Amino acid sequence: MLTVNMHDAKSKLSSLVERLEVGQENEVIIARNGTPVARLVPYSAPRRIGAARQLLAGLNVPATLEAFNAGDSEIEADFDASAGAGVEP
Repeated sequence: MLTVNMHDAKSKLSSLVERLEVGQENEVIIARNGTPVARLVPYSAPRRIGAARQLLAGLNVPATLEAFNAGDSEIEADFDASAGAGVEP
């Protein structure tokens, strides 16, 4: 953690930001008359938690476990029919 005074922060802002970008520093404390007043940290984009919901919206994905398992008997019948006909995967 690097601490710089206000005057130095104003004159060296580009280099301070570059140090954050490359990972040389994880935060920079800016002080006025020796008293910390601000913290400069790298920007991290917010995580998009609900993004998959919009991708799956038009796919008619079953919402409940019962709806998901509703087609199991049909799938089992198809497997049994292919096994009886000698069809190998």
